Amino acid sequence: QVQLVESGGGLVQAGGSLRLSCAASGGSFSNYGLGWFRQAPGKERKFVAAISWSGGTVNYEDAVKGRFTISRDNRKNLLYLQMNSLKPEDTAVYYCAARSGSGYYTLESNYDDWGQGTQVTVSS
Repeated sequence: QVQLVESGGGLVQAGGSLRLSCAASGGSFSNYGLGWFRQAPGKERKFVAAISWSGGTVNYEDAVKGRFTISRDNRKNLLYLQMNSLKPEDTAVYYCAARSGSGYYTLESNYDDWGQGTQVTVSS
């Protein structure tokens, strides 16, 4: 089991950028596939991006392709989500998630460990 803590959320104007971080502890970070999900008000939590244990393979939801970049630093046990060209519809609570394995995973049910989330609000 790994403990995850997100940071970096906040209020930003449309067109702006934010970088989310997710700090992991208590597990073998480099052995985990990692992902970002988001939950908008009144909606279900949805997949945003995923990255394999090595960082060599990534996958994105169509709505964020070309604007968001997922990355990881296995030496520092950190996961990142760089978000550019933000839109009001990106407003949500963003969660990082982890599961053991070498691949990348896009389903919420694939993941075992979750952070508590960080709020991102994009104003128009």
